[in-house]
Amino acid sequence: MNFLRLPSVLLLTGVLGLAGCAVQQPTSLYQLDAGAPGQPKQSAGLAVLLGPVSVADYLQRETLLQRQPDGSLMASTDGRWAGSLSSDIDQLLLRQLAWKLDSQRVVLAPSTANFTPDVQVVLSITRLDSGVNQPAILDAQWRVLDRRGQVRDTKLVHLEQTHTGSTAAQVKAQGLLLQRLADQMSAAVKPLSNQPAFAEEPKKAAPAQVRNAKEEDKPKMPIASPIRTDMEVFRF
Repeated sequence: MNFLRLPSVLLLTGVLGLAGCAVQQPTSLYQLDAGAPGQPKQSAGLAVLLGPVSVADYLQRETLLQRQPDGSLMASTDGRWAGSLSSDIDQLLLRQLAWKLDSQRVVLAPSTANFTPDVQVVLSITRLDSGVNQPAILDAQWRVLDRRGQVRDTKLVHLEQTHTGSTAAQVKAQGLLLQRLADQMSAAVKPLSNQPAFAEEPKKAAPAQVRNAKEEDKPKMPIASPIRTDMEVFRF
């Protein structure tokens, strides 16, 4: 009996193995669509520092999340990100800004020590997701700082993009949202290309000059002078 059961067990194991292989589907890998940004021509264009760029914690993973009708998020069963989503976002925005500003001098933070930006764009992305029946949504806030570090413009952004429902269509819609975000940021940066240069600080007076100036400011006491009269003094 034992010899008769052994082939049956092996056959059953083989069938289950083949069934498992038939059910398992290959996972597709996705990257954000950066569009078709052109190559900037000006090597001495506006110097722009992009960043820091912060991305919500739930996006810091390779899992491609799907937004459900009740607002919850579930991992996609047929796709995931091909690498770091944060890095994809950085590179997409970098190329888009460089193209729209026509400047080769657009760099990601942190910059090198010898790079002095004319403009800095600080960005925070708090939401970027979609679902089969949910539009792609981007929530973010950006701030534009001039070369003195003063905030010149800031904006809270909420953008939506419809799609056809497939995972590929959702990823494409999310890329379009980031391209629209780059449009807004570049429009805010362009006016700063005409900002005035740093004014030279007035030179400090030498200590001797300062001391002389202080002495001149002090009230002067009148100098006593002899009083002359026409009266004579007689002695007896």
